[in-house]
Amino acid sequence: MILMLFNEILQIIEEQLHKCGYKRDLDVSELYLGRTGLKEVTDLSRFRMLKFLWLNHNKITRITCLANNWRLSELYLNNNEICDITGCLKHLTSLHTLLLNNNRLANLQATATELKGMTNLQVLSLINNPLAQESSYRSYIIHCIPSVQRLDRQKVVQKERDNAFKIFNPERTAVIQSLGFGRRTDSVLAMKSASKSSLRKSAQSSGNQGSVYSKPPDALEALLLRTNQRSVVQFSLVDWTKIPSAKQTNKSRTEEQSLDKPQLLTVEFQ
Repeated sequence: MILMLFNEILQIIEEQLHKCGYKRDLDVSELYLGRTGLKEVTDLSRFRMLKFLWLNHNKITRITCLANNWRLSELYLNNNEICDITGCLKHLTSLHTLLLNNNRLANLQATATELKGMTNLQVLSLINNPLAQESSYRSYIIHCIPSVQRLDRQKVVQKERDNAFKIFNPERTAVIQSLGFGRRTDSVLAMKSASKSSLRKSAQSSGNQGSVYSKPPDALEALLLRTNQRSVVQFSLVDWTKIPSAKQTNKSRTEEQSLDKPQLLTVEFQ
């Protein structure tokens, strides 16, 4: 049964190669295997130059045929029965277009993790999968795959990127907002300092009652503490506006006048 299925797949592939006039495997840059009723696909590693692959509208349940097709730029897997893509696609970092809509993908986090390393991916479709029913689906995908320009046939706008950043990077958002104006920084710093002082007093008053658990500082507190603990850096430079020109030097020598000594400007910052 397995051998018959394997031979059937090979026959379909060979028919497509014949239709396109390919004579060598290295000549194959695109391959259409859509709407052929395939349940599995044999390894396509022989087509090293493959860039465009259609496997849409079949009955494929898993992807095991693309282990060495690094050059793939467009991959069409829509309208199949795929339940999971973990470990199947993350190595395809040249992908520009990936259609996975109308499948059975249910795990949003696992799917996003598999795709997040695709820095060239700009067109992605996951609509009509169970995972697309989650309320945070679109924002989470935009957050995990920032290179995506069009998601589920809709353009990704900057407002969506900003909202995704606020939702999934709350600590970094707080830091940016706090450092936006000096007054906010001062107020937050005062609040954090008071909190640390209270914690120290609580620890001292506890005596021998055991160790006091202290929550590790969050990102904002750590940043502010590092800022205050920086060493003062000082450097000096010559004030060139006080340096006499050659003409002034010769004149002073002739008239036996003394010139002012060059002045040093000192700058300190933390």
